[in-house]
Order: sequence, then structure tokens, then C-alpha cells
Amino acid sequence: MQQLIYFFRKFKYFLFFLLLEFIALALTFNNLDFHKSKFVNSANTVTGGFYNKASSISEYWNLKSENSILADENTRLKNLLEKNILLNPKKDVIVIDTIVIDTSRYQQKYSYTTAKVIKNNYAKEFNFLTIDKGQKLGMEKEMAVINSRGIIGIIDNVSENYARVQSILNRNSKINARLKNSNYFGTLGWNGKNYNIVQLSDIPRQAPLKIGDTIETGGKSTIFPEGILIGTISEINKGNSADNKVNVTLFNDMSNLGFIYAIKSFNKEEINILEAQNE
Repeated sequence: MQQLIYFFRKFKYFLFFLLLEFIALALTFNNLDFHKSKFVNSANTVTGGFYNKASSISEYWNLKSENSILADENTRLKNLLEKNILLNPKKDVIVIDTIVIDTSRYQQKYSYTTAKVIKNNYAKEFNFLTIDKGQKLGMEKEMAVINSRGIIGIIDNVSENYARVQSILNRNSKINARLKNSNYFGTLGWNGKNYNIVQLSDIPRQAPLKIGDTIETGGKSTIFPEGILIGTISEINKGNSADNKVNVTLFNDMSNLGFIYAIKSFNKEEINILEAQNE
């Protein structure tokens, strides 16, 4: 104890200087957007390599689970292709390595880029993820992030080689969502409690709500495509009057995320410009 007291006495001015320096830097990064952005990008670059190495170890032990997810995704895509062929037998198609792609019915609105989660927070009130691709490989702010089981979040910051994703498990997250096969929609958010359950609010009172109903993205934003799975209704708050609210159990296990898809909307900029002219 005496040695500790002696240390603080001997270096008290230097320690006081470090404290003031820390306070000055904190005030600078928190109040000046330019410095804050540079700090976040630098931190992403420095820590990205460390997270990448750490995730490689955990990834090895999750190979069986990841293979199962990929197999499910391939099965779903093949079923969709087969259904499209049966519904449109006379449409123009392209055959590539026995996979049939219908070119007459769809116009591409989105592009998908795969990436890997190298850091994942899910136990805080404001959670973020880090993925291993950045500006060099086309990552941009406000790109949707999903996997084969459903939505994960939205990219909110990018550096050259990495991107940060605001998780749906973030109290600032607000996403348009709807009842599957219905025009009734609301706002998806999170109350900061259970990482398996999110909340859908602002649903019209006349909407037919049932336990087990599937919730998906509503397509009324320029970020998420329509129909991306979210989860199922697990609890209905019947005490509301004007504001229906339900608990939604996620299809995704947000504590165990590996490979993801980042989605770019080709029409987002045009829509944003159009809507801004009406304001």
C-alpha cells in the first residue's frame, strides 16, 4: 500500500495530465462529427484484424451449423426457381448449369454481397456488429443486412475494409414490418430486454393478430426488400387501445451469427430525391 501511495505522489502531475488529456479527447470525439468519424474509421481498421482472427477460431466450431443453414438456403432457392418455372412455363428463361433463371418477369432492384460477422454484441441496449468487408468491396451506409433466417440490422458506418452494423437489437433501431400476406404493418423496435424477442408497434387496431403469425419486412422503406423474414408473434398486448403492440420471437439466433448478406438498393437514391421534392 505504501508503495502505491508513493507511486501516486511521485507521478501525480503526470497522471493528472493524462486525465486532462483523456477528457479533452473524449469531448473532441463526442462533439465534433469530423473527428468522431475519423476516430471510428481508424478504430475499425485497427481492431478489425483482431476481431477477424478471433472469429476464425469460433467459426471452426460452428461449421456444422453453418453448413446446415447454407443447405436450407439452397433448398429454399431451388424451390422458388421450380415454382417460378411451373407458374410461367412459356416465359423466356436462361439455363446456366441446369439452373433456370426467369428473365421476363423480374427487374433487378437489389444486389447481394456476402460477408462475415467478426464481432457481435447482443447483451447491451445499443448493440452493433462488425463485418469483414468495407468500402473497397462496395459496402455503404444504410445497406440492409440479413441472413437466410431473417433480418440482422443496417450498416451505419464503414471504413476501407470493414463495416459496422446497427443491430435490430439496438434501441435506436426502427424498421418497417408487416403481417405476412397482409397489408397491415407497423414499426419494429427493441425494448432492450430479451435478445430473442423484439416488439412490433403502431399496428392498426383492426389487424387480425394471432399467436404464431409470421412477421416480415413491409417493403415501405428504401433499405429492406419486401418479404424478408423476421419472426413469429409470441405475445399480444391486449391492453392497448389505439396502439397495438406485440412481441415477436426472432427466427435468427442473434447470439450466433456467421455469414450474412449485405443488400444494396439500386432505387434508393432516386426514391429519396423524389420524396425530398415533396417536403
